[in-house]
Amino acid sequence: MNGIHDLGGMHGMGPVDPERNEPVFHEEWERRVFGLMIATFGGGHYNVDEFRHGIERMDPAHYLTTSYYEHWLHTVETLLIEKGTITRKELDARQAKLAKGGS
Repeated sequence: MNGIHDLGGMHGMGPVDPERNEPVFHEEWERRVFGLMIATFGGGHYNVDEFRHGIERMDPAHYLTTSYYEHWLHTVETLLIEKGTITRKELDARQAKLAKGGS
């Protein structure tokens, strides 16, 4: 496989510059995405190969402009919609409610 997500050894991507004493989560939403992934994976909604493949199917430009946990969120959303667990309409409605400050 040689997709955009396979950056290891790819030329022109710049050096890997790890953050010193990097925290596991930089923002609270990252912690929540981690929990969401664990809950949906543990709940049997998808397996590890489906999760990995979901990230591999991301649009290359979207992949390169988003963070690690954004990749996870995109993939959880994609898989739950594809599996019929939620609908796009339900997800959009929930996102709109949260954007307005709802819970």
